[in-house]
Amino acid sequence: MTTANDARLPLSGIKVIEFSHMVMGPTCGLILADLGAEVIKIEPPCGDKTRRMSGVGMGFFRTYNRNKKSVVLDIKSDAGREALHALLEDADVMIENFRPGLMERLGFGYASLSARYPELIYVSHKGFLPGPYDNRLALDEVVQMMGGLAYMTGPEGRPLRAGASVNDIMGGMFGAIGVLAALMERSHTRRGQEVQSALFENCVFLSASHMQQAAMSGEVPPPMPSRVSPWTVYDVFTLARGEQLFIGAVSDKQWVQLCEVLGRQDLRDDPALATNEQRLPVRRDLLDALGETLAQLEIEDVSRRLDQAGLPYAPITRPDELLDDPHLRASGGLVPLANDEGGTTQTVLLPLLMGGKRPQVRMPLASIGEHTQEVLGKLGLATDRSL
Repeated sequence: MTTANDARLPLSGIKVIEFSHMVMGPTCGLILADLGAEVIKIEPPCGDKTRRMSGVGMGFFRTYNRNKKSVVLDIKSDAGREALHALLEDADVMIENFRPGLMERLGFGYASLSARYPELIYVSHKGFLPGPYDNRLALDEVVQMMGGLAYMTGPEGRPLRAGASVNDIMGGMFGAIGVLAALMERSHTRRGQEVQSALFENCVFLSASHMQQAAMSGEVPPPMPSRVSPWTVYDVFTLARGEQLFIGAVSDKQWVQLCEVLGRQDLRDDPALATNEQRLPVRRDLLDALGETLAQLEIEDVSRRLDQAGLPYAPITRPDELLDDPHLRASGGLVPLANDEGGTTQTVLLPLLMGGKRPQVRMPLASIGEHTQEVLGKLGLATDRSL
């Protein structure tokens, strides 16, 4: 049911049917839901399998499925297919991220649905956009390896995937961007369209500046751990008690400030180190010298002094530590979410402000099929197990 607060959200009145699991499709649905759309997540009778994942996938469902309604349908049954068509009669958007060809075989591909529902916007999330690779099975790790990202992230000879599902999340973001553009176009044409987003193309977009670097320089870009830094100080240092801190000094003025913060007037006053161009040839020696000083200092004291000087710095933070991050808490970026097990968890809101406010959690995380009776009952459909 739309509340007064929902009515003020930009996508209020937009109805989305989400057929997705894992990360990419659910991220697209999450963005639309947080912006006010009614997102109806279709789950099989056993529920979305990401509800029961372990390890690094344990947090997927809770992270990417808030503000959605859960309806259980078995679309391999006649009753399930009938119910889905009833839902699509007044739907604006349908999201799917299953393997290539599956929705077509089930009779719910874009070609068949667009003929029946010409205003429907159909969002397809895949591994690859149409081309020679489009039938290959892709995972975030697969495309990071073939899209340049793993090469650029790891040391030479040791490709390394990023520590988050960056392409899955980015794929959902581009899917949502496509939906917003298609909704705008439909307001003029009264016709929907298919929006496609893909993991591989996302990853190539992330690597695009390195591609241009290669085209412009005629040289192979070195992986980030092996890159030649344009600045003398742009590194991670180990302080007292083994704690680590990234510190950057990207101008001659910042170099002077850093030397003063660390009490290294000897380095500040050396005329042979006055400019970045002079310092770069002896960068390694300077980093070692600064490292010896920093190894004797406490991270809290150094951080305070760097902050006062306006220098760029950052502690090396684990994800669990972010649950107590003072900025996230004070700025409203972490809020309670009632989970599907009857407890409460902290959830991260979308990283944007609209009218000075973050899009909020509006409803608890749905249990499997929690809204089946509510949603299908309004359509006059039975809600027994045959659905």
